[in-house]
Amino acid sequence: LLSIGLVRMSATGDKPTIPSLVCADGSPSTSLSDEDIRKHLFSFLDLLGPKDDVLLLPPDFTRFHSQAGKITSMIAEYYGHIKNNESSDKALPQLQILPALGTHAPMTQEQIEVMYGKELASLDPSPFLVHDWRKDVETIGYAPNEMVREATRGMVDEPWPAQLNKLVWAKRNKAAGGEDSGKTVVLSIGQVVPHEVMGMANFNKNLFVGVGGLEAINLSHFIGAVYGMENMMGKADNPLRSILNYASEKFLGQLPLHYILTVMGPNAQSGETEMKGLFIGNDIECYTKACDLSLQVNFTILDKAPSKMVVYLDEDEFHSTWLGNKSIYRTRMAIADEGELVVLAPGIRRFGEDDKVDELIRKYGYKGTPETMKAMEADQELKDNLGAVAHLIHGSSEGRFSVTYCPGHLTKEEIEGVGFKYGDVSEMLKKFNVNELKTGWQTDKETGEEFFFIKNPALGLWAEKSRFENQQGEEFKAKKARKE
Repeated sequence: LLSIGLVRMSATGDKPTIPSLVCADGSPSTSLSDEDIRKHLFSFLDLLGPKDDVLLLPPDFTRFHSQAGKITSMIAEYYGHIKNNESSDKALPQLQILPALGTHAPMTQEQIEVMYGKELASLDPSPFLVHDWRKDVETIGYAPNEMVREATRGMVDEPWPAQLNKLVWAKRNKAAGGEDSGKTVVLSIGQVVPHEVMGMANFNKNLFVGVGGLEAINLSHFIGAVYGMENMMGKADNPLRSILNYASEKFLGQLPLHYILTVMGPNAQSGETEMKGLFIGNDIECYTKACDLSLQVNFTILDKAPSKMVVYLDEDEFHSTWLGNKSIYRTRMAIADEGELVVLAPGIRRFGEDDKVDELIRKYGYKGTPETMKAMEADQELKDNLGAVAHLIHGSSEGRFSVTYCPGHLTKEEIEGVGFKYGDVSEMLKKFNVNELKTGWQTDKETGEEFFFIKNPALGLWAEKSRFENQQGEEFKAKKARKE
């Protein structure tokens, strides 16, 4: 369904205003071409009018398949920074690109070239900046205690700090002060997909987590873990998202912000990832429409629970279990009790993206919620790193199924030390040929054993039908009890 917003005239004159929803193009059968994407983007940028200060907030390499890199490059092209063959003395607008790293390691030059293109990556001076979640942030306000208390079921009774990268907040202050006459714009770019912490990824998460700060990210992850991953994933409306929406409404009103959101899914014939939807707007309607499509494209309900699931982690995209444990998050509602999850992870070389978090994972391991919460109560260092606590909870199967990790660069002792079984990645890649297998049910040619294969866990969410329905019922009961 294609829905392009019309330009509206202001009540005071002939200056056009931008509709809240500019583009909503997509369906489960849609395959948007580069020409389609460029057409939508350039029409939107035309509506914005001339700008002299452009800040882009795309994802990092861990969201390579989002096509946000391609979109970022097209925007740079529109503003004349690349592929500009016209000789002109006209000054180009300032272009800054701040990848929304969150807690992730900074992008390498090679990753920037692969994701955003060599021409954009080689600009001098470089438009690419690095977000430091521990140092580069400013607290701009707070969501009230009551919201946090409800979301954590009474475990935390303190306000949630809304934190933003200082550069982003400076753009808001510049616009709020009337210094730029509408010539500044901030474009948040990214993919909407089921997410283990936020329910559905992107929208204001790209700001408050992607370019947010230590305290906000830690508490956000902890809220998600305490509320329950199964209660969150695939749901755009949840207590944590309500907190972020509150912060957006209260504190971002004067930020000249627009969202460019993609929905990605497999091609029905080839299985290759393609763009199923593109949504552009400046409020939650843009996000909710993208969520509606994502659930149709990215959420797979299985009629039976697989006793074995095999998940492949691309070695260029997944270097840590902090990222690679999507293999656990996205399959935990599907796999059978006493089943086995095999994680093929040739690129995994560490546990945490951050040295401190890596140290905590090695120390405490993925041992389940009760043991992790007990350790947190006894260790101030864990209390000060609630995001790590949440990750340890999320990364555990809670003893319901086993996880066999097959890393390229971690030893058997290291893997078993955090609570996983170890598998030899070379042997497992011979057994499971990821270049031939497609996502779906497969049969082991040697043993005849049936298993379910997933080519990229970052692109979806899988659940067994009865478990999902039971979980929905339990969540409804819990909500009703909290209201009573």
